[in-house]
Amino acid sequence: MHMYTEHFNLNLFPFENVPDPLFFYDYGSRAHIRKQIYGALQNNRGLIVVIGPIGSGKTTLSQMIKFDFSESLKLIWMGEPPVNSANLYLFLAQELGIQPSSPEKTFVMRDIRNALLKINAEGKKCLVIMDESHLMSDDVINGIRLLNNLEEGSTKLIQLLLLGQEELMEKINSPEMEPFKQRISTLESLGMMNVDTMIKYVTHRLQVAGGTADLISDTGWEALSIAFNAGGTPRTINSLCDKSFNVAFEREKPAVDARDVYEATQRLRLTTDVFHYICLLNTKEREQELALERQKQREQQAKNQEAQPVADKPVPETAAEPAPPPFTAKEEPKSWETVYQMPDFSSIRMGLNGSFSADQEDLKTPVAILFLSIAALALSVLFFCKRSEATGFMGCMQDLFNTVTGNL
Repeated sequence: MHMYTEHFNLNLFPFENVPDPLFFYDYGSRAHIRKQIYGALQNNRGLIVVIGPIGSGKTTLSQMIKFDFSESLKLIWMGEPPVNSANLYLFLAQELGIQPSSPEKTFVMRDIRNALLKINAEGKKCLVIMDESHLMSDDVINGIRLLNNLEEGSTKLIQLLLLGQEELMEKINSPEMEPFKQRISTLESLGMMNVDTMIKYVTHRLQVAGGTADLISDTGWEALSIAFNAGGTPRTINSLCDKSFNVAFEREKPAVDARDVYEATQRLRLTTDVFHYICLLNTKEREQELALERQKQREQQAKNQEAQPVADKPVPETAAEPAPPPFTAKEEPKSWETVYQMPDFSSIRMGLNGSFSADQEDLKTPVAILFLSIAALALSVLFFCKRSEATGFMGCMQDLFNTVTGNL
């Protein structure tokens, strides 16, 4: 991928997630914690504990401590805790350049103490930094407590800085860890950055990289503020800003805007409310476009009115001759046929004939049914007379009447 540093005229990548002391944000609570740790180390206070969520900058803070004591510090870095206290002592012995005469803890601790006395006699300090210390077992915690007991008079021979997540506090606050808790000289907590701190933090990193806050537009700052409204860690802020600058670079923009930030949240799969802000921006832009269009239409109408030619002056009227009176023809006397015109009954008659013919058409079906019924009745009578033994038509009808009345 082409480096966006050239596109934005930056000297360095401003948002890399590496513990670079150059980009350390030495303001607010972080500056306070750095001073507290510096004072504890300067005065040989011994055990220091710094707690914070993932990506809160604990490792970067430890690098700043190393930078503060670069010339007078023997630093021993542990990326994670050992399995047990025995491995802890062996690891420290190797880092101090000694070979214990026996693997027993008592002899290893004696050799470690002698090496620490030599370092202190040279005017230096030994600092052990243990990251991910929330993963320590109870045995390792007890080993840390014993190391903290290594003293020469009122001077602690070894300085211990433990960096861990919130789970470390749960262990420290347990009743069985009360002896360990009492030996902590400095306990600090790195919290999440609020919106104001986030804006100052991002601006600081841009300035260190050779840029300015103008590389992020007003809508871009607003989108970042919405994304971290509930707070954010330096690691998450760096990731989102780095991805936003990449998106703006891909789109060849001179500055990061809200749409670049929203696209970055989608690529990082971050759940934020930036989408609602984008919808609001789209609505405002449409309203502005409509207002601009109406303004152009009004200006065009004004131009059209100005471009119309001046109307000709009216010609003065001259006195006109009086017009002759209109000619009216004499009316002929009307005859009685004209005055009293007889109505045309032919149309009325034709209308009646038409209605009669329509009625006749409507009566065809009932008449046909009537004739069929009469025919069926006649056939039934003839059939009855044929089967009866009566003589003559009247006798048949008499038998038919008797049959009907008898059945009733």
